[in-house]
Amino acid sequence: MHTLFISDLHLHESRPQVTRAFFHFLYTQAIHAEALYILGDFFDAWIGDDDDSELLQDVANGLHKLSELGVAIYFMHGNRDFLLGEAYASKAGMTLIPDGIIIDLYGTPTLLMHGDSLCTDDIEYQQFRAMVRSPQWQQQILAQPLAARRVLAAQMREKSQSMNSLKAEDILDVSPDEVIAQMEAAGVTRMIHGHTHRPARHQLVIAGKPAERIVLGDWHDSGWCIKADQTDIELIDWKI
Repeated sequence: MHTLFISDLHLHESRPQVTRAFFHFLYTQAIHAEALYILGDFFDAWIGDDDDSELLQDVANGLHKLSELGVAIYFMHGNRDFLLGEAYASKAGMTLIPDGIIIDLYGTPTLLMHGDSLCTDDIEYQQFRAMVRSPQWQQQILAQPLAARRVLAAQMREKSQSMNSLKAEDILDVSPDEVIAQMEAAGVTRMIHGHTHRPARHQLVIAGKPAERIVLGDWHDSGWCIKADQTDIELIDWKI
């Protein structure tokens, strides 16, 4: 048995090649796993569980079929799909999990995060993150008509791309000190996250012990996943 982790697919109607790659992954790889963890930014934007787009329905149906086959599916919010709620999760056969959860991954306590909260050098983004994660802001947004939310999502997407293009590369990456602080607080020697689109395996020392931070890649020209079993953990990519 093995467990798979993915993140940062940014599924959107404008990227049909990624959608096709996801369904291929679902029916050729995920179908053989005991669990699938989706660590945020699965969708490029989320405007509410009442969104009736064909893409969202197809993805929910595909995931639900996978769950019916006995694969446990866990979903963590990212900075693009943090409004995804229990209604859609239930429809897709997914269990929502909090950012910063610790799981027992075949005997190794492992800290799972989306990764955006680790980018503490990007002060502007952290202020924005605090605002959009507040229940009051989310209630105001979800109370708007669906059409208005679609326009808002497109505007926020464009603004995010524009702002990031002006920032230094190191600001957009995680803060090494924050990584160590989170791992020490959690008492773990392994962390898995996405968000930064910088797939890699980083060797660390936490509380005097060898440790590792594994970063998932975004699905663009390649698909990315982490595969873990009783004896090994791999960061895998393939062309899409």
